[in-house]
Parts: sequence; C-alpha cells; structure tokens
Amino acid sequence: MLARTELDPQEALVCTMVLVGAAETRGITDREIGVMATLVQTLPAFEGFAQEQLQHAIDATLSLLQEEDGLAHAGRLIRETLEPRLRETAYTLACEIVAADRISGQAILQMLEFIGTELKLDTLVISAIERGTRARYQRVR
Repeated sequence: MLARTELDPQEALVCTMVLVGAAETRGITDREIGVMATLVQTLPAFEGFAQEQLQHAIDATLSLLQEEDGLAHAGRLIRETLEPRLRETAYTLACEIVAADRISGQAILQMLEFIGTELKLDTLVISAIERGTRARYQRVR
C-alpha cells in the first residue's frame, strides 16, 4: 500500500481490521490473524478474495502505517473506498478483531474511535455494532 492512492473494497476492509490489530505495541497477534482469515473465508463481503491476498493486504497495511502520517492516509483510503453500507461492515470487522482477542486497552479504544470518526458513522450505529459484538462474545462461565 506504500504510496498507494486507492484500495479495492476488500483491501479496505482488511486494512480496517489491521489498524485495530496493530494499535497495541505488541503488534498483530496470531489469534487476530486467525480471526481475519476466518472472516475472509466466511463473509459474503470477501467473496472472490483469496487467502493469499489476505497476507498481502496485511503486509501492505503495516507498510502504510510506517509512512509519515500513515494512519491518516489509511483512514482516508478506507473512507474513500467504502460506500456507507460497507463502512458499517468495516467497523463491525474492527470490533470482531477486538472482541476475539479479548483485549480492549486504551490504544485499541482510541483506534476504534478513530475508525468510527474516519468512516463518519453515526454514534448510534457505533453503539449498536459494539453492543452486538459484545453479545456475540459473551461467555457462559
């Protein structure tokens, strides 16, 4: 993604997941990559997106984040690529990564706020997505 000026919608969705995964200093975990792989294999939004493309999109996003103002550039690319209905999907995917890893430190919460703002999502939509994700990841014990 280095010096890229556009993404395709599936790359933009992966980019959103990577932003959340990379928010903590520990970097993206194997668990997060596994969740991304599962989402890419199962969700209709990723129809026709090969597993090999996932690793390329992850690597490209990590390279983008190394650029000066890389985060702002990534946010702009995601917003410009995704139509409004897919922006909600992107935020949902970001929440899935957070919930699957069961970590919600300050850096991750700030990244979710950044993503919601960049995607120009309504606060009620954000709250509904977050609550739905929390409900999906509740444990019985």
